[in-house]
Amino acid sequence: MKQKQLGLTTEPGGTWVQVERAAMERWSKLAVSNSRAAAVMMLITSQMGRHNALVVSQATLAKMAGCGLNTLKRALGVLRDGNWIEVRQIGPTGTACAYIVNDRVAWSGNRDGIRYSLFSAAVLVSDAEQPDHSELGAQPSLERIPTMHPGERQLPTGPGLDPPTQPPLMGLEPDLPARVKEPYGPRD
Repeated sequence: MKQKQLGLTTEPGGTWVQVERAAMERWSKLAVSNSRAAAVMMLITSQMGRHNALVVSQATLAKMAGCGLNTLKRALGVLRDGNWIEVRQIGPTGTACAYIVNDRVAWSGNRDGIRYSLFSAAVLVSDAEQPDHSELGAQPSLERIPTMHPGERQLPTGPGLDPPTQPPLMGLEPDLPARVKEPYGPRD
């Protein structure tokens, strides 16, 4: 039986995350003073999208971090108060939030594009939190719209239209010599 694994359905935009040296030194001190907060920071950073944000429920984040909900909330408080992350609540209950990683600490992708779209985020959901969790995997496939990926070219298909034609300009008619195609076979 295949083991279920929590994670993103698509890569958050590559496999590299960059961290400044000064932030790495502070991160190592955070690991000594509050190892759970440092681990949660590492987890959020590893899952964030190209705009340094991750949308996830606290229950899913706690499960991924291997801790209880109260422990997670304390760790998130340390990260928020230490200016490691910014937290934006989604919905009235606050159980799902957008966690935005401080772009002076870590980033993914081009650094100049980080703050242009604050809420572009990788969204992480757990199947256990879905109201239709027993039906997941049994739904019909969604319609797929063909997309082009970087480096791909569109190839024409089907009969298409004849190319447009234009009569030659007077006095500029083409004067190409005619060629007679030789029949195949031995010559006499």
